[in-house]
Amino acid sequence: MDRFEAMRTLLAAVDGGSLSAASRSLGVPLPTVSRRVSDLEALLGSQLVVRTSRNLLLTEAGTAYVASARRILEELSEAERAASGEYRAPRGELLVTAPIMFGTLNVAPIVHNFLAAYPDVAVRLVLSDWVIDLVESHIDVALRIGHLPDSALMVRRVGEIRWMVCASRDYLTRRGEPRTPADLSDHDCIAFEELQRHREWPFGGANGIEQIAIGARFSVNTADGVIGGAIAGLGIARVLSYQAADGVRSGTLLPILTDWAPPPIPVQLVYAAHRQQPFKLRAFLDFVVPRLQERLRVIAEHCGQASNV
Repeated sequence: MDRFEAMRTLLAAVDGGSLSAASRSLGVPLPTVSRRVSDLEALLGSQLVVRTSRNLLLTEAGTAYVASARRILEELSEAERAASGEYRAPRGELLVTAPIMFGTLNVAPIVHNFLAAYPDVAVRLVLSDWVIDLVESHIDVALRIGHLPDSALMVRRVGEIRWMVCASRDYLTRRGEPRTPADLSDHDCIAFEELQRHREWPFGGANGIEQIAIGARFSVNTADGVIGGAIAGLGIARVLSYQAADGVRSGTLLPILTDWAPPPIPVQLVYAAHRQQPFKLRAFLDFVVPRLQERLRVIAEHCGQASNV
């Protein structure tokens, strides 16, 4: 029996909640997963898990063993990375996540250039609008938009974005430009919504944030759809500054009601703390941070907003 292989199998079963989940995540047949766990229990002379029809429960001995096994495998992984030179030169694989549209427009192009500069590093870029747990999913770096909860994770701020209201020149010529948020009641708006309706937009003011009800002749569940509708002259849209930047830069979209914009939203890179930071991660952060800062500065400049990095 390969003891380390058995440990990894047990952890996969515990993290996934079942032997079947471990089978899927490891790409190993279910009987093999079951045998590895049983062999480990036989070696230790102790029952580690209780198998039920729906999930997997740890015994008291199993809880203690899993904690130790996780620590042992992490230390082994650290030792292997050190021996392979990961702490002396940028090499190995990085798993990076980012929101879909921001990642497509701003992260992916920088990753392309990073790969050209560091031929011994591979990057898996996962674009998802879901917040993925860094530790459980073994993610090296995540780009997060918004205020972060307190945690032990390390944070590198790269800038900020804002919500902005915009419309096409054609629409504003036909309908006039609203001077205050209250004027939106006399305009067609484009709502960003799915099955549930979201027909209020927040605006900043002397008394804090105020919610303004809008009337939507067109609603769609993607930012691309909202922007496309605004460019087509269907109405006034509310999107994030990086989503509208290309349209504003080309003149197909015009920012309006900028004096009532809500407070900016921070953009940051998040990663786990390391006793010794892998060179590949250090190189990635050093490469990506200034380039993201510059992109966000340019977005703020084009959208008529101040940039605070």
